[in-house]
Amino acid sequence: MELLRTNRNYRLLFSASSISNLGDGIAAMALPWLATLLSRDPFAIAMVAMAMRMPWFLFSLPIGVLTDRLDRRLLMVQADVFRVILTLGIIAVIFSGPALPQTTGGNNLIWVLALIAFLMGTAEVFRDNAAQTMLPSIVPKSTLETANGQMWSAEQIMGSFVGPPLAGILIALWVPLPFSANLLAFALSAWALWCIRITKFAPPKRRQFLKELSEGMHWMWQHKIILRFALMLGLLNALGTMTMTVFVLFSQEILGLGAFMHGVLMTAGALGGVAGGLLCPKIIARLGQRNSVLTALALFPLPAFAIFLTSNLWIVAIALFIEMFAAILWNIVTVSYRQRFIPDNLLGRVNSIYRFFGWGMMPIGAFAAGYIIYLAEPVIERELSLRLPWVIAAIGNVILFVYGSVRLRF
Repeated sequence: MELLRTNRNYRLLFSASSISNLGDGIAAMALPWLATLLSRDPFAIAMVAMAMRMPWFLFSLPIGVLTDRLDRRLLMVQADVFRVILTLGIIAVIFSGPALPQTTGGNNLIWVLALIAFLMGTAEVFRDNAAQTMLPSIVPKSTLETANGQMWSAEQIMGSFVGPPLAGILIALWVPLPFSANLLAFALSAWALWCIRITKFAPPKRRQFLKELSEGMHWMWQHKIILRFALMLGLLNALGTMTMTVFVLFSQEILGLGAFMHGVLMTAGALGGVAGGLLCPKIIARLGQRNSVLTALALFPLPAFAIFLTSNLWIVAIALFIEMFAAILWNIVTVSYRQRFIPDNLLGRVNSIYRFFGWGMMPIGAFAAGYIIYLAEPVIERELSLRLPWVIAAIGNVILFVYGSVRLRF
């Protein structure tokens, strides 16, 4: 906790991230639940998830160039303010559907919700790329693993441990309440970021947009380990998004959970994230970076196979715990590796290219989830069709472990 005690800027960034992730955690539970109140069509629900992630595919590269050109702190403030405005739009959608659940015209409203989710995702691309790019300018590089571990622990506590059950309670009381809390969280995050004081931003000399972008691409092509990390992350995220897109329907129809208990179940993943944030830096110090990454890859298939095979709430909770622990282990190694080796003047561009591969696959995973169920449901029973994304994800994760064992040498 030395960093939090002695570094004011890091403390403010940490606070802003924690508060913002509380808002994200509330939305992570409330937004899919709202979609199910508007429609029971898995494909329509998948389109909302796809819209939220599509900006990572469309805008990561140009936003990376802008992140290196503009004041990163101001970008984060503006993104949070924009998310406040968009959350007001979600509240307007709720009041436009007075007959919830499954309101008449819900299929029309769900496309409005998808549009808002797309814009929310665009703001997230700006904010997250700027935040990850700004951290090395706030803390010494020797403390990056510690800083990232603390940030992810707090993000998991707020975003997955506190946020989802709070959303469950609030949505059970009144559907607009979780989004009102979300709005407040984004506003407080913007204020904390505004209070950060760092060296006055000096805009770099601007050159041709494509030339700046190509510099980042060239640097990444020359550093094959980071390129392989990006490609593997893309597949990991596509598989993870495929399962989580239909998780709300799995929870409702197979586990039989209501809004509050669904939120409580999601905290199991948060516990894994908190444990990962606290323990993974020590695991990395003992095992080394490569062995830690391979350990994470070896763990990823287990929860997917478990959820495919079970209807037991406790087994699903343990699976979510393991999945998030493995994700944090992967993230701490790979993000710290990038932050340490990418030059600061290229950090925004290379991070954006990395996330183009790593996060740009998420909308494909969301689309795949809806399409797989759309194709399978007329042929097999609905329950089995809802389980299919997990067995596909498990097989994909096994393949990634084999690839990583052979190709990751660092």
